[in-house]
Amino acid sequence: MCTRQWRVASIVGWAKRSVPNDPPRCWARYALPNLQTGVSLIEAVLFMVVVSVALAVLVKAFDQAAVASADPVLRRQALAIAQALLEEVSVKDFANPTPGGYAGPYNATTRSLFDDVMDYNGLTLNGISDLSGAAVAGLAGYNASVAVAAAAFGAVPAGAGWRITITTTDPAGRTLALEGYRANY
Repeated sequence: MCTRQWRVASIVGWAKRSVPNDPPRCWARYALPNLQTGVSLIEAVLFMVVVSVALAVLVKAFDQAAVASADPVLRRQALAIAQALLEEVSVKDFANPTPGGYAGPYNATTRSLFDDVMDYNGLTLNGISDLSGAAVAGLAGYNASVAVAAAAFGAVPAGAGWRITITTTDPAGRTLALEGYRANY
């Protein structure tokens, strides 16, 4: 019979007391510990499945981020094109100058001759070009169109104001519209 010594609190202090143990428990004390020393095949396969799913989700998130990273660049470029065209149209005279004025044709090749806001109405640019008609490098995939219509805004009556709408299309096919107003001042 094997015994184990326990310390038992008593009124006078700690005292040692021997407590008999049952033999199986006593023998287990001297046996090697029953520890697992590896993983089973099921655990290994389950671990690989969980890690694979997590990795697939992570790769998909990075893929979407990489694809979408060009979107702001395209949108920003389309906005810059629209702003430049809106400024170009807005600085022109409100109506045909007298005497004369440009009488057409109104297309992208004669754009440098436009002298008033209404000359730009219906202008379409397939690929962005400058005033001389030369294509701007890197902007061949963009398109722009201009629409000018009479509009009242604030205290300005419809006969004395133009609403200028510039619509650009980026290479991905998304459109952006920018509007501005021009008054007869």
